[in-house]
Amino acid sequence: MAAAPTIDVSRLIDERPIDRFSYGLIVASLVVFLFDGYDITVLFVAMPQLKAAWQVTNPLEIGTVLSANLLGIFLGSPLFGYAGDHFGRKKAMVASCLTFGVFTLAAVWATSMPQMGILRLLAGTGIGGLMPNVLALNAEYAPRRRRATILIVMFTGVPLGGALPGLVAKTLVPAHGWELLFWIGGLAPIAMAGLIALVIPESIKFLVVRGRRRAMVETLVRRLDPHAGIGPDTRILVRDEKHYTGLSPRHLFGDGMALITPLLWLCFALNLMAYFFLASWMPTLLVDAKVLSPADAGVASMLLQFGGVVGSLILCLPMDRKGLLPITVMFACAVPVIGSIGFLSGSVLALSVAIFFAGFCVLGLQGGLNAIAGMIYPTAFRSNGTGWALAVGRIGSFVGPFVGGFLLKARLPLPDLFMAAAIPSAVGTLACFLLMRRYRSRFGGHAIDHGDPLEQAAATR
Repeated sequence: MAAAPTIDVSRLIDERPIDRFSYGLIVASLVVFLFDGYDITVLFVAMPQLKAAWQVTNPLEIGTVLSANLLGIFLGSPLFGYAGDHFGRKKAMVASCLTFGVFTLAAVWATSMPQMGILRLLAGTGIGGLMPNVLALNAEYAPRRRRATILIVMFTGVPLGGALPGLVAKTLVPAHGWELLFWIGGLAPIAMAGLIALVIPESIKFLVVRGRRRAMVETLVRRLDPHAGIGPDTRILVRDEKHYTGLSPRHLFGDGMALITPLLWLCFALNLMAYFFLASWMPTLLVDAKVLSPADAGVASMLLQFGGVVGSLILCLPMDRKGLLPITVMFACAVPVIGSIGFLSGSVLALSVAIFFAGFCVLGLQGGLNAIAGMIYPTAFRSNGTGWALAVGRIGSFVGPFVGGFLLKARLPLPDLFMAAAIPSAVGTLACFLLMRRYRSRFGGHAIDHGDPLEQAAATR
């Protein structure tokens, strides 16, 4: 009796060219990430106006609100990551957009810091939940030979979107008030939920691994390969992955990942601590020191984000070739760049260049870290694995602004504040070096696009 015909989804994806389907998914995901990035930074850009409007003088009160925003992101990443692995990437993405859209819109009517803190905590859960599912979805449609590049290019939507509140603050807020920042940040993601529902497909690997919706799987196979012959007895599978039962976080430490996962988490936490210290406190610090006006501080926030876009794009090719090495180098370069910001208050041009390159290093390497998190975990718990990496990273992200409040209350000079902001990048350089060494010793070589390490480990058993 002849064996049933088989279609291996992983091989189908890896061997197909980058075509209209691929570009459409990347562009749609990038647009979704634009407004995720917008809502991540909107509170930081609005804070100087909120501080003046509500006559808030206590730095710790401001730091608490900024940290509440990031605490919500910390909670949302594993929560919606679990939802993405259980219910599907697409459903989790829609729910994430609706969550942070509704609560960001509600911030228009906030009248105090405590109210804003509660609303941003709730909005943050949706903000944090979007990224692991978008990363997982794109990793599962990207050919291995271009997976890192595709994930990094898509991630540029986050810093691009993060620059938009600064542009709005510079051009529109003086005439229309700070509320406009939250009108845009609330209505846009609600519209994005509709875009996701209508345009973005569910992950075919998720559907196959979970054994769901055979008709949809067949439709997606034909979209990927119009010439694929599919009959009622055709087996559709993901051959190169080990299958796991349940969604327990313990899977993140198996198959050679016992040290790699914690080191990856540490890199996330340290880099996001440095970034969110800069993103949350830099506008306020430079305005209070009378180095920049509130409008110019919004431009500085834009430069930080644009630097991240350039850094992410430049990282693509070196990362395809050398894996974690360029990320380690960018960690090291971030230390002197961040530290220099506090010493350049006498020159707006020099200060602007330093801020741009701080974004280049910190946000640029964050794109690389996100790509790694989206690549090394298998389909069965890719959203959950990425969500946990982002969640642990958020510990650093909400500690950064909170520690910044204490440092500011201690009345440290501006140069000392930015030297302190460089410390996480110095420690992160060591952590990333150790991660690179462990990765090479466990899985060999430089590149990370020749197969997921968990898949490789499973295949050798």
